[in-house]
Amino acid sequence: MNPFDGTLPFGERPALILIDLMRAYFEPGADLYMGSRDCLDSAARVLSAARAAGVPVVHTRVAFGAGGVDGGLFYRKVPPLRHLAGPLGELMPEVAPADGEVVIVKQYASAFFGTTLASTLTALRVDTLLITGVSTSGCVRASAVDAVQHGFVPIVVRQAVGDRDPGPHEANLFDIGAKYGEVWDEEEVLRRL
Repeated sequence: MNPFDGTLPFGERPALILIDLMRAYFEPGADLYMGSRDCLDSAARVLSAARAAGVPVVHTRVAFGAGGVDGGLFYRKVPPLRHLAGPLGELMPEVAPADGEVVIVKQYASAFFGTTLASTLTALRVDTLLITGVSTSGCVRASAVDAVQHGFVPIVVRQAVGDRDPGPHEANLFDIGAKYGEVWDEEEVLRRL
């Protein structure tokens, strides 16, 4: 089922999506993700290269309703996220949006579900989606699956994705590479950009 045979071009119009790179995951005492600082550093390098190449950039962040209830996956799976407020809900300064970059607010695991991401990417004539960010053991996978279903080619940047547990993390990356898209090393992504 994997449509990739190693000869697929990078794409005429790639875009970079940075999923939930928020202070809640990186502040001291709030570090939920393995290797989160490394993940953030890698995402920042990819972001810098994307900006230099004129690649469209989309940021996502989690938002909650009154009392922290979102009706989605985060509330059930990551209890500390119930308390996101003020600075903890802000995107990290290393990957803060620049003027003209889009910020999508989401409440569910996939960056696509319930947001304008698909229509935003279509309007930008994007065909390839570079995915970085943090994952609640499936957020990145869910976004990659939805990317395929909306007609985009997803490429997950291995070093720029963090997770809470190495087991599900590697399983999700394997599943993405086997069925939905590709998982590339940061070095290859930077070379292509």
